[in-house]
Amino acid sequence: MIVIFHKKNRTKSVFDYENNQELKIESNKLVTTFFSLANAYSDRLIVWCHVDLKHNLNIEEFGEIFHNQLIMCSFETSDKHYMDSSIGYVEASPFINVNKSCKYPTWLMSSDIGGMYSKVINRFKNDLSFASNLDLVLNYISKKGMPNGLLCYSNPRLLNMEKVIDKKSIKKSDLITFIKSNYKHRWVYIYLFNNFIYQKKILALPFFISILGEKIRIHQLKLDTVQIPNQIFNEKSVDVLIPTLGRKKELLDVLKDLNNQTVLPKNVIIVEQNSEEGSISELDYLNGNWNFIIKHHFTHQLGACNARNIGLSLIESDFVFFADDDIRFSEKLIEESLVYMYYYNADAITLNCLQENEVELHNRVHQWPTFGTNASISKTKYLDKIRFRMAYEFGYGEDSDFGMQLRNQGCDILYVPFVKMLHLKAPIGGFRFKITKEWGNDEIQPKPAPTVMVYKLKHNTKEQLQSYKTTLFTKFYRRQLINNPLKYYKTFQKSWNQSIYWANYLIKKDSDEV
Repeated sequence: MIVIFHKKNRTKSVFDYENNQELKIESNKLVTTFFSLANAYSDRLIVWCHVDLKHNLNIEEFGEIFHNQLIMCSFETSDKHYMDSSIGYVEASPFINVNKSCKYPTWLMSSDIGGMYSKVINRFKNDLSFASNLDLVLNYISKKGMPNGLLCYSNPRLLNMEKVIDKKSIKKSDLITFIKSNYKHRWVYIYLFNNFIYQKKILALPFFISILGEKIRIHQLKLDTVQIPNQIFNEKSVDVLIPTLGRKKELLDVLKDLNNQTVLPKNVIIVEQNSEEGSISELDYLNGNWNFIIKHHFTHQLGACNARNIGLSLIESDFVFFADDDIRFSEKLIEESLVYMYYYNADAITLNCLQENEVELHNRVHQWPTFGTNASISKTKYLDKIRFRMAYEFGYGEDSDFGMQLRNQGCDILYVPFVKMLHLKAPIGGFRFKITKEWGNDEIQPKPAPTVMVYKLKHNTKEQLQSYKTTLFTKFYRRQLINNPLKYYKTFQKSWNQSIYWANYLIKKDSDEV
């Protein structure tokens, strides 16, 4: 491990902890030092640290934090990040609303304290060595690297004591150039519009400065192919959780696939729903000769959230496979999944679960912005304090919300496109009865759906929520009959407020039921 100690974008000293010696500084320019060290020591962990944090380094934890060469990690000591919060006007992912109390997946990087391996740094030298600001360099690397397999985190364990380093935020012209370089071009104008609408700022000068500068083009990052070990070295037990509703035949096929696994589950938890009074289970094959224990729970209460919460209370293994009742998969699905989790030391993974003829667009393991309740495996230890929120019952968003609860427990979610399942999307599945919403008869109908707004209120930044409102406004303007934009805005605003009202109602109702 080589540590660069710096202050005000100037290198103060460089220390090689592995060889216990101070290294000669060729330049006091921090970015120059950063790239030259990575070039000179091509297979080492390069750490950057503000000189005022020198005695707060939690070096004993670094081996575990940087457990493979695909990890980039930092920690912002101040509440105000270098990358202005207005980035939420263009970034809708969960990666910018950082929970600083735990390890959290984010491309928001800080020069306060952090590290990554020189092998990855060297991929960016030709594209970013001109920059004079390390914070800017780090955020370009993480933003480009994250979708290409670089695992990026905020982690408070880098330091053993709290201490705040104050620094300036990114220049607006640099931020607009950053947006121009990392998002589709239209997002520059959306960013400017949102700043004007919500912050009453006209960013004409920064915009023209960014126009004069070139778009920073970073070549597509292609990390080395990961070598996966042939077998799992530490055997772990797996439970499978399946909520089911009227899919007797499809569920039997799922059980047969599980029965043929090279790594067998310990328990298969089936929560069967049927709302008809006096009805009993139709799953007459559960007492057959299976290679696992079947825990069957029958309920007259409908709803996937309730069913999965019942299932969570029955889990007893190290891992839980969240499955659906209409999927098909090979006999190596669990084995291959655990191998990937072992190699990446992953807390949770979502698997490739496409319908027939759908095309997979991803070709590498990377951090995932959501969570698939029909195709994910998680370590059980993260599930003790979370549940599927009933505010989402018979709506949408419970899977994304569950993913956010996992992240806020320090559990990252990786997408593994190489472990595949087929999602049949059986036509008899889903909501096969009319759902009466509590707001169904309101004169003013909420927009967006209150369950969507629940997620936005609980997990989005203020700027992300404002940007979503702008996007929703323009999206539906073309689909409705009111041509006068001012009249449409008044109508839209009433529907928006109605959505917030019902979302808060659902949030309170959910908390009261806990």
